[in-house]
Amino acid sequence: MRPTAKTLALLAVLLVALVLVLDLWWAGPPNPYSAPPALAIGSGAAPSGAHCSAGAGR
Repeated sequence: MRPTAKTLALLAVLLVALVLVLDLWWAGPPNPYSAPPALAIGSGAAPSGAHCSAGAGR
């Protein structure tokens, strides 16, 4: 017995929903006050954590 396209689509949506719920449960709700600025052009906020930001302060 082969699953139909609707069944596979439903399983894919449920899998994505499960991953989102588990991620929210594991990490907790996001804190918008501790988030980095979405667009920090010219704000003086230095990037950190990535290999491409090593020379940002030069």
